[in-house]
Amino acid sequence: MTQYIYPQNLKATANLWLWSLRDFAIICIGLLISALALTQIHLVVPLALTAAYAFLSIRLEEITVLDYVRYAGKFLLFSQQEYVWRAA
Repeated sequence: MTQYIYPQNLKATANLWLWSLRDFAIICIGLLISALALTQIHLVVPLALTAAYAFLSIRLEEITVLDYVRYAGKFLLFSQQEYVWRAA
């Protein structure tokens, strides 16, 4: 008897290590272009951009680092915080 293991209800996205497959493909293509730019014209900017994208697209339990940064920025910087001081 063969047993197959499927993602939860076949609705979960396919992941490869810490990234979704789409992000992993973008990172690989970015690394190829970065390596070409680094060796041919000695330009480090594409490698830095690819590394930043790779860090921001790390996915843990359906949330990326970029989503976490957005939520933290929205909570700490862009939303109204209400504090009530009362005398005891």
